[in-house]
Amino acid sequence: MEIRMLKYFLTVAEEQNITQAAKKLHITQPTLSRQIRDFEVNLQTALFVRKNKKLYLTEPGLFLKKRAEEILELDEKTEQEFAKYQNALLKGQISIGCVEASNSQFLAEMLEEMIADHPQVTFNIYSGTSNDIKERLDKGLLDIALLIEPVLADNYHKLVLPDKEIWGLLVSTEYFLTNQQHVSAKEILGVPLIWSGRKEIQNMLCSWGGFVEEDLNVVGKYNLIFNVISLVENKVGAAFAIRGAIDNRKNNTKFLPLTPKLETNCVLIWKKETILSDTVLTFIQKMENALKA
Repeated sequence: MEIRMLKYFLTVAEEQNITQAAKKLHITQPTLSRQIRDFEVNLQTALFVRKNKKLYLTEPGLFLKKRAEEILELDEKTEQEFAKYQNALLKGQISIGCVEASNSQFLAEMLEEMIADHPQVTFNIYSGTSNDIKERLDKGLLDIALLIEPVLADNYHKLVLPDKEIWGLLVSTEYFLTNQQHVSAKEILGVPLIWSGRKEIQNMLCSWGGFVEEDLNVVGKYNLIFNVISLVENKVGAAFAIRGAIDNRKNNTKFLPLTPKLETNCVLIWKKETILSDTVLTFIQKMENALKA
């Protein structure tokens, strides 16, 4: 007997009505009627009789109901115990490369849940630039990586994380733009600019603003934003960055989103055609499930 069929049988016995049972099981009434009829044929006995528009169990039906409840209880208990067994087996370390981003919070929540479910699992987070992280991922020094698009990801599996990363200018609170809520392409042209050393990011800004690098007053480049915050505070230049990289930093700066808005995805990537541990695969599956919820 299939577990599914026993669940169908018990639901009909509980509801005493095929239509109500079908709704509870999220299947159609004709489908459930056919399944119950076939079940009775296979058992060569009637399980229900109809009286006053309700279905009542026959003596064989009552016998089967007791056994079905015992079987389903055992099935549920076995699933729970097997899940605990699998959880106990998971151990080892997850090595994660991570850039500064809003989605770092989502990653932290997933790690917290992973450790709660699998206490023997540990993690190692490596912070750095996208290029540095990808290099370590390719060498097998990292299992997975959280990066900001644009990313050349042909050789990687990819999960797009929930929050968009918003681009803008980080300026000193004493800078002439500080009273504004946004900054336009035209206004950027006259600003001493500190931007990412990644060519992909430079091209993205130029494409957004419709200008070439020579149009901009670039005074410096950076790899991690915290290295240039003091330069921004001292009005050496305004830094092109994402909001998520500076949101929790208390300093004399203000973030001005670009207008029109410029947003990119944050992605979790891992190498194709590589063997990952059960621990890493479980963590990736946990993140996939969270994104589908």
